Amino acid sequence: MKKIFAALAFTAMIFVPAFAQETVALTVDQALDLARERSRTLKSAQLDLEIKERASKYSWNVFLPTVQGTFTAARTTDIDSNLEQMNMMGAMGAAMKGKTFTPIEAKEKYHWALVGGVNASLNLSLAYIGQIQAAKAGYEGGKITWEQSQKETLMNIKKLFYGLLIQKESLEVKKATLENARQRAVQAEANYRNGLIPELRLLNAQVTYENQRPEVETAEQALEQQKDTFAFLLGLPVGTKIELIGSIEPEFVNVTSEELLEKYSENSLDIRSMQNKIDVLKYNLNSLNFKSFSPALSLNYAYQPTKTFISDDSKWTDQGKFSATLAWTLTDMLPFSATRQKAKDTQANLKKLELSMETLKEKQKVDVKKAVDTLNQARKQIDSMGRNITLAQRAYESSARSYRNGATELLDLRDSESQLNQAKLGQLNQKLNYINALMDLEYTLNTDLSSYKE
Repeated sequence: MKKIFAALAFTAMIFVPAFAQETVALTVDQALDLARERSRTLKSAQLDLEIKERASKYSWNVFLPTVQGTFTAARTTDIDSNLEQMNMMGAMGAAMKGKTFTPIEAKEKYHWALVGGVNASLNLSLAYIGQIQAAKAGYEGGKITWEQSQKETLMNIKKLFYGLLIQKESLEVKKATLENARQRAVQAEANYRNGLIPELRLLNAQVTYENQRPEVETAEQALEQQKDTFAFLLGLPVGTKIELIGSIEPEFVNVTSEELLEKYSENSLDIRSMQNKIDVLKYNLNSLNFKSFSPALSLNYAYQPTKTFISDDSKWTDQGKFSATLAWTLTDMLPFSATRQKAKDTQANLKKLELSMETLKEKQKVDVKKAVDTLNQARKQIDSMGRNITLAQRAYESSARSYRNGATELLDLRDSESQLNQAKLGQLNQKLNYINALMDLEYTLNTDLSSYKE
């Protein structure tokens, strides 16, 4: 038995790490598909939408009557008076017919009575119209919120994907720099053994290499931690390793803020959501007004079959009734009543939302202009840094040749290499800025701008 347990433990040690180290290669489109399928944020938003959908679908249930069924078995403790009255009437009837009357004696069943009941009530009010409209508008708002949640989540996933790509590219640059430092250290060691350079130059090359190693290791660890966070957001199992496939290459568009605002300003999900909230408040206000200034009709029907056992020939009797009541709560019309105060609060909130709508539209103009300015500036910086990379590459290659020939100091070579790396990373950052600004612009206008590609 111990051997079996040992074999199972050994098998677990083999297969569990293998599962934990599973690698998933993802393009940006595949990452977005995973987010749509697995994202907990989207699943939660979907449940919220289902709640609002049910509220809208069954908002008519305010017109359902309230129906209640009851059944009662009641025992009367004292039935002597009933028996006395029945015996008296029975004796009088027998005497009139010339018959002999046998008095009724008390029995347990005479104490009991059965009472059934079916009660139905229905309240009708014009206020229900506003409630139903508010519920349906709430569902429309839920659909807008769901769309917002989906687009925002996918946009954040896409931004994080490209952020990881630039982090990966930065790491590759650091690794290349480290490899260059290692090769220079190896070359310096060979030159020192051959008596071509002094010991100080060898030590400088070795120290430079050793100083860069922790920086690369830290960058590698940071990248892996960010990948773990990315896997978590995608809903992948803990321990899943991710390999990113793609490059940071923006698709340039030719747009102006004026044209975009003229065509797509009303597409904004934020504006549509705000308008929906305004509509819901208007429907609620209508409902309060109907409640204050119109009567309600209350319909009630009761069916109450009753049977007693005081005599052997007793039958079921119906003591039910129907009523229709027109009720009007007149105090609700008073300006200081709770209903009218609630209506005033609703009107105030409605004005607040209308002010928020104006603010939102002005903010949209600012955001669109800012995004377009960022696109234009990033485009210029990308082109400028592209030319700078070419110059920095030539300067670095020239410095490397001079260093190998002993005509340039190590510090000058490191400066050339640092400037080349800064140019490369600077261009990558500007490309990322362009991509992010374009995503923000499309989200703000809720529009695909692919038709504006150059």
